[in-house]
Amino acid sequence: MPADRLHLVRHGEVHNPRRVLYGRLPGFGLSVDGRRMARQAAEYVHALERPIGALVVSPLQRTRESAEPFVGLFGIEPFIDDRVIEPTNVFEGRRMKKALANPLNWRHLSRPAVPSWGEPYERIVARMTEAMADAWDRVPSGDVVVVSHQLPIWVTHLALSQQPTRHDPRKRRCALSSVTSFERRDGAAGSSRWVEVAYAEPAATAGAVDVGAV
Repeated sequence: MPADRLHLVRHGEVHNPRRVLYGRLPGFGLSVDGRRMARQAAEYVHALERPIGALVVSPLQRTRESAEPFVGLFGIEPFIDDRVIEPTNVFEGRRMKKALANPLNWRHLSRPAVPSWGEPYERIVARMTEAMADAWDRVPSGDVVVVSHQLPIWVTHLALSQQPTRHDPRKRRCALSSVTSFERRDGAAGSSRWVEVAYAEPAATAGAVDVGAV
């Protein structure tokens, strides 16, 4: 028997006083409020009273720190998976308003459907769903928690709900420490498909700084 349910959990608020797009840059850990948010996400999943069979985590600092409350509450060791990491982005380390005001950077905006400024959405969805399927199949029972990032979670949601992956980054439904839950259900001719079954924002995020996501 494989897993029962899979939860894509976004990390908490990052300490980012310069308000840059941090992407995969090192040294960007959680703020004090971000640690609280991560704890609230873990407490939400714990309150579901569903056993957790695996904890999969992006290798970046902010996701590792967001996984710590899950380790404490469920007593399970995290599995680091590079496939659920933040995408690459040419604007890493810059403040977006300033970068976009420079005409030299406009060439990076020429193909938003790809997108031309970073890792293609198609590739992000492929690696995310591959990691999800592997984690699902490795667990004999219980749920899987995957601690990842806003863009990978959001484009995976779009793709699995058969929507275009091109989108306005300002309109993503993927708040800090949010939980997007899926089940894998049988389809036609013995196939299976991911079905989103819940979305929750258990963390208090009023006043949070959330400008560094890709």
